[in-house]
Amino acid sequence: RLISMASATAVVRSPMSAEELKSMGLEAEDTDLTGEFTYWSAFTGDSQVWDQSRVDAFNELYKDKGIKCNVQFVPDGAGINNGKLLSAIAGGQAPDLVICDNATAAYSYAANGSFEMLEPYLEQVNLNVDNFFDGCKDVIYYKDEPYLIPQDTNVMLLYYNPDIAKEAGLDPENPPKTLDELDQWAEAMTIQNDDGSYARFGLIPWLDLKDDAFTLPFFFGADVYDADTNKLNLTSPQMVSCMEWLQSYGEKYDPERISSFTSGLGGMFSPDHAFMTGKVGMTITGNWFSNALRVYAPDVNYEVCAVPVPEGGRADSTTFQTNVFAVPKGSQNPELAALFIKFCMSGAVNEDNFAQWRSIPTSDAEFDNVSLTKDGDEMYKLERELANSPENGIPALCSCSAELAKAFVTFREGVIYGNITDIQGELQKLQDKYQTELDNAE
Repeated sequence: RLISMASATAVVRSPMSAEELKSMGLEAEDTDLTGEFTYWSAFTGDSQVWDQSRVDAFNELYKDKGIKCNVQFVPDGAGINNGKLLSAIAGGQAPDLVICDNATAAYSYAANGSFEMLEPYLEQVNLNVDNFFDGCKDVIYYKDEPYLIPQDTNVMLLYYNPDIAKEAGLDPENPPKTLDELDQWAEAMTIQNDDGSYARFGLIPWLDLKDDAFTLPFFFGADVYDADTNKLNLTSPQMVSCMEWLQSYGEKYDPERISSFTSGLGGMFSPDHAFMTGKVGMTITGNWFSNALRVYAPDVNYEVCAVPVPEGGRADSTTFQTNVFAVPKGSQNPELAALFIKFCMSGAVNEDNFAQWRSIPTSDAEFDNVSLTKDGDEMYKLERELANSPENGIPALCSCSAELAKAFVTFREGVIYGNITDIQGELQKLQDKYQTELDNAE
């Protein structure tokens, strides 16, 4: 199933004020809580502006109760990726709440004892996570106890340019559904210059997954980690097949020429991104890219469909990319932190977020309260369908998630650019190393 986005634009609403939230039925909770709490946010740019607006709305809504959120925008994952949060915890200066845009790294913190278990605080503010998508629960629970709460989630899609498809003799009304079809589309869209360099690639599979280690293996059907047995499985046939597929792109299109081609490309939120400039015909990324296209390349025609998979892969599914709330160890006001989390989960507060980025709620029922659903947005309808797949999840979440992900990205680069030829053997080395870490952490 495909969605045409030729003339679609996301409706970007102004951040809602407290009065607007009240007009939509969102009132301050009847609570005896009072006081101020500190919140570290990982967001930057437009997302920072939006997060500040919801903090302002929360403070306005709760000012009569003497409750105030003091937000600080802390780079690199709310201090999770650069050690700032660990230093604050160790020094007794931990914030009361963080939101991190790297769920894998945040999960490692939960597994290593750096976050508070949330169950008593969620009960106090009556926030029930039982109705969340099962795939979201991968990140919520560590050893059957809740430590992280997804703010929202995102869906992975294949974006493609129908104009380039037509030019290449392809039917944009019938996008690729299998891996073989995807490879055929990629080859048909690719243009090589007389000197051997490339004017356009049909697809560079890892282009927008640079720091995302395990999304492609997930689609191939790989199960990287089994929480029940605390065992890694990096050497499965599905994982090897995924790495061989990436290796085949490097070999077919010449890794040096690919590297030269990608070195000058702009980032996802840049008008110089390869998809926006027509230098690639397809890319695999999340729903947020629709907003980047709206802002930076409104004239670019594009369509989206489910990510094609090989036989036996996870068809019509998605990994869940999510921002997560956590309460650090040493928080002085975990109850107030939980109150803010609940506030942020409401449809009214998230409306601007959903409308702008096409991110999705954490449960199916909440879709009905989103304006994109009410307005019949076709892309959002597809996202809802994919979000309901029973195969969805957040792969490779374990106590060494962050370190493993970084090591795997380096491994993947070696495979793509020809530095690693013994895929099975090198995967075994990675597995042995990180399995030892998991065993020692028990």
